[in-house]
Amino acid sequence: MNKAFFINGGAGRVLCSIPALEEYAKNNEDFIIVAEAWGELYSCSKVLRDKVYSSFHKDLFDLYLKDKEIVSPEPYRLNAYFNQKCNMIQAFDILINDLKDIPKTKKINIELNKAEQITGHNIVNEVRQVTKKDKVIVFQPFGSGIKAEGNFIFDPSGRSFELKDIMSLIDELKKNYAIILMSQIEIPHGQEYGVAMPKNLGLNQWAGVINASDYFLGCDSVGQHFAYALNKPATVVIGSTCPENISYPDNNSFYIIDNGKGKRKYSPIRMTMDDSCDRNNEDLMVLTETTLKQITKSIKDKIGVSKVNNDSLNLSGANGSSCCPPTSMPMLPSTISNFNGFQKPKVNKKKPIDQILELNDVKS
Repeated sequence: MNKAFFINGGAGRVLCSIPALEEYAKNNEDFIIVAEAWGELYSCSKVLRDKVYSSFHKDLFDLYLKDKEIVSPEPYRLNAYFNQKCNMIQAFDILINDLKDIPKTKKINIELNKAEQITGHNIVNEVRQVTKKDKVIVFQPFGSGIKAEGNFIFDPSGRSFELKDIMSLIDELKKNYAIILMSQIEIPHGQEYGVAMPKNLGLNQWAGVINASDYFLGCDSVGQHFAYALNKPATVVIGSTCPENISYPDNNSFYIIDNGKGKRKYSPIRMTMDDSCDRNNEDLMVLTETTLKQITKSIKDKIGVSKVNNDSLNLSGANGSSCCPPTSMPMLPSTISNFNGFQKPKVNKKKPIDQILELNDVKS
């Protein structure tokens, strides 16, 4: 019987399911994916985008599910996962493709469309203009467990940076880098600290921003999975969760700081509701001065520091200091009316964004 895969949970889980589902598609044509959340992320997969349905799709059951075997892969209930023998990508691969052994970690293949790449380019370009720094870091300080109550911003699950550490990092990093804060929760006085805080961006647009930046700094959240998919160097700080499960410690482009090592208690979420684990882990993202310096050094060792400002870069495309996405697509010159968007020649080493910039005569 053909299958319908129900994928739920956070955006990072959705991204991590893509390699396994693409592998499944190699030998199985008649299947669908029901995205219970973050279905727009599957649009970045050329293989899967036409197989994805929202759980709110009209007549989904009658039209697509009645003749399917319903499968709900749950990595958190896989023995190899909760014993730190595999990561999220491997867990989905085992469950979806019925594997007996732990496979190698597959790449997350995502394709950003023209609008997503241009949005990212314009935002990063504008930040370079305003800050006069040529190296840009995207900093995602909060995981999905973050809460804002009154004057307090906190994460009872112990996955997000503490506010005081965020401020300390911004203070140090802004000396050498432009910073774009990836957060739905506004950092108090963040703009006074000289960081860009773009508003109303979808996740695919944030992928465009990370793609156009020089470096990613974050915690256990979706941004690090985008960085992995887009081959972007990253520093990831881990607290209550296990790097072997939720990040990429074997990736040479990733610098993992395990701040909870030897102190965390594994939280068996989606199996039991054990409040004692979160109570034990809630302070595991409190950083020492040594760790803060380690973060700064990891970035400097990988990409150096900003050496030139935008006056000498001769960048274009900025639209003020609001750091908002572009309101319209740049017009393509009439002389290339046959240009076919992102369809690349068979031999072409240029990235799609480089083609766009050349065609619009905005490349520095």
